[in-house]
Amino acid sequence: MTQVNMFEAKTDLSKLVRLLETREEDVIYLARNNKIVAEITLHQEVPVARRIGVAKGKFRVPDDFDRWDKEVEAMFGGEV
Repeated sequence: MTQVNMFEAKTDLSKLVRLLETREEDVIYLARNNKIVAEITLHQEVPVARRIGVAKGKFRVPDDFDRWDKEVEAMFGGEV
């Protein structure tokens, strides 16, 4: 844990980020008037699950899938 004041953080931001990247520090606290007001941590990438095509092969569309199309269309005032 490292605590730095705002002026030091502005001056040495690259150095502070490098400390996080190299895992020398887990968190860096930013202080104003010796009171902690913020913390900087390394961003953790969250893996995104593959979504497109995830259900491929899991189900089969029936041959008569659209058999009610005309009936539903008629219910909404369409032509039969």
